[in-house]
Amino acid sequence: MPCLPNMILLMNRNDNMPSSNEKRNPGGPSSGNSPRKAPQFNIYWLYAIILALLIGSSLLGPLSPNMAKINELEFKNMITRGEVDRYTIVDNRKLVKVYLTEQGRKANEKLIKEASGGTIDEKGPHMAFKITGADVFKKSMDDFYRDNKEKKNEAGDKVVIREIAYDVETERDWFGGILQFILPILAFAAVWILIMRKMGGGAGGGPGGGGIFSIGKSKATLFDKGTRVNITFADVAGLDEAKVEVMEIVDFLKNPKKYTNLGGKIPKGALLIGPPGTGKTLLAKAVAGEAQVPFFSLSGSDFVEMFVGVGASRVRDLFKQAREKAPCIIFIDEIDAIGRARGKNAMMSNDERESTLNQMLVEMDGFGTDVGIIVLAATNRPDVLDSALLRPGRFDRQISIDKPDLKGREDIFKVHLKPIKVSKTLDIHKLAEQTPGFAGADIANVCNEAALIAARKNKEAVDMQDFQDAVDRVIGGLEKKNKIISPEEKKIIAYHEAGHAICGWFLEHAYPLLKVTIVPRGTAALGYAQYTPKEQYLYNTDQLNDQICMTLGGRASEDIFFGKISTGAQNDLQQITRTAYAMVTVYGMNEKVGNVSFYDPQQENAFTKPYSDDTAKMIDFEVRHLIDEAYAKTKQLLTNKRAEVETLANALLEKEVLFQSDVEALIGKRPFEEKKPLSDHTPAVLPPAFSDEPGSTHEAPPY
Repeated sequence: MPCLPNMILLMNRNDNMPSSNEKRNPGGPSSGNSPRKAPQFNIYWLYAIILALLIGSSLLGPLSPNMAKINELEFKNMITRGEVDRYTIVDNRKLVKVYLTEQGRKANEKLIKEASGGTIDEKGPHMAFKITGADVFKKSMDDFYRDNKEKKNEAGDKVVIREIAYDVETERDWFGGILQFILPILAFAAVWILIMRKMGGGAGGGPGGGGIFSIGKSKATLFDKGTRVNITFADVAGLDEAKVEVMEIVDFLKNPKKYTNLGGKIPKGALLIGPPGTGKTLLAKAVAGEAQVPFFSLSGSDFVEMFVGVGASRVRDLFKQAREKAPCIIFIDEIDAIGRARGKNAMMSNDERESTLNQMLVEMDGFGTDVGIIVLAATNRPDVLDSALLRPGRFDRQISIDKPDLKGREDIFKVHLKPIKVSKTLDIHKLAEQTPGFAGADIANVCNEAALIAARKNKEAVDMQDFQDAVDRVIGGLEKKNKIISPEEKKIIAYHEAGHAICGWFLEHAYPLLKVTIVPRGTAALGYAQYTPKEQYLYNTDQLNDQICMTLGGRASEDIFFGKISTGAQNDLQQITRTAYAMVTVYGMNEKVGNVSFYDPQQENAFTKPYSDDTAKMIDFEVRHLIDEAYAKTKQLLTNKRAEVETLANALLEKEVLFQSDVEALIGKRPFEEKKPLSDHTPAVLPPAFSDEPGSTHEAPPY
């Protein structure tokens, strides 16, 4: 449908920083007097030490300190010498404890004393060694006795080896049992703590949150009296009327008696409405910087979570915090995330979002509401908001923030040019005239691009040419200097753009031409024309018809001079189709269809047409008839001005860029009384009368 043209820096003071008189002297003898931080121990250190001891005792299973270590072969040799009295097999520890006879104690006195610390316990055990298993050891001993029934001693006498008595026992391993019981608990506790910390980071209420148990807490950022926000109303330009409305809201909270003494009531809320980039959030930041009251800031999506019921819980918690800080301001950016109209489309209904909206409605104007809380909200989709949210008593004021006019753009340029080193010859008024339809964000982008372009050229200041290049880049995209275009295509583009230029030059209600170029830019535009629009809000039939003719100039020029048409008029055809259908179905500018408008801003008839099939056929016929008449008029004009079209096309092929003064020198001045041109070689930007994109031009993509 055609539409008429038109970091918050937080500086927290650190009170713990030492003053100039308290600075420590680094180095030197006096530096030793400064207090040193003692190591900090807590209960977790004790847990770690106990766990290490348990694991060590279970894995290592140390021998008793009073037993000497031997191996199985030495043990069998001692049996042969008659030094072993008895032994004990500890099954669960795979250990053998050896008790020696008096002869054995004397023979191994030195070894035993070294193991026991200088004393010998007659009772024992005196020695010990590890085995692979009790059954294996028993079989090994049976084989030993069988193979060594008789053995000669050192004197050569036969000695019968007796079987040594032994016991089998199982020792209780207290450490191992405790470890087997505690380790699973510790592992489970570690996993639980890890999950809680992860949930605290993802769903808890910010730093220091309570993890999963704080998932229903509000995510609002609080700017209290001690928090400094470096944005004020002086940084907001081009929004004079909206700024007055918002400043009054701040004054409500600062001086409430001034209004209540006369019986007035402080409004509950204000809704900032406007296209993207016009400064809605910036205005809210300025309120946070100016208001000497607590300021809660969050977005509509902060209420949305994967868990059911979280949105309503966060709304309750937000207003609970706000009541504790009252008087205060709550700012909800992009409120359409939760404020969409209920019941319009049953197929796309969302109970969770609707419950969040219901809780918001109750908190803003329910039985339990208190005074002293003002809700600011911003959206660029007011048409989708629920009517209950927009009624007086909730959002009492709807502050419209439109794209700035000429004076507003000039003020915005002054704000964004403060940190930029600009040339003394820069004309800010001329810049504002060249950027109709630009929002505040677009102007900020142009200023930044101009500074980057000037730095790329090693300039000491940003001049007018840099800003003109920046405007071209923002609108048309990056200049494609290396794009290879065949001579045939280049000729078609030149005649196409010359057709646009001639129609704009000789049609009374078309916008005056400022620049035409066949230099390719962006991803698809191989050429485009720029015009100087008028700051107007109403259009009559003659003006719209001339705009359609001017847009058709490129297609008609191709038809006249080449006898065939190309794909370059795609964008042109889209524009004239939108304009023609709007004239017939929205603005009632057709005699046969009549004074009716089928415009449906609420999209209540998304699946049905509010007119019959016969009317639809009539609309299609009238739109085609309107466009055919405009095309015939355009072809007739270009046929009569054939010489002028060829002159401009040849000049474009030679120079690639023509300005208004060049066109005047080639074909003479425009025959209609018009606004004085801005200056020679000064490209201005025209957003087409029916484009929602700021700075759009009549392009010819995608050859």
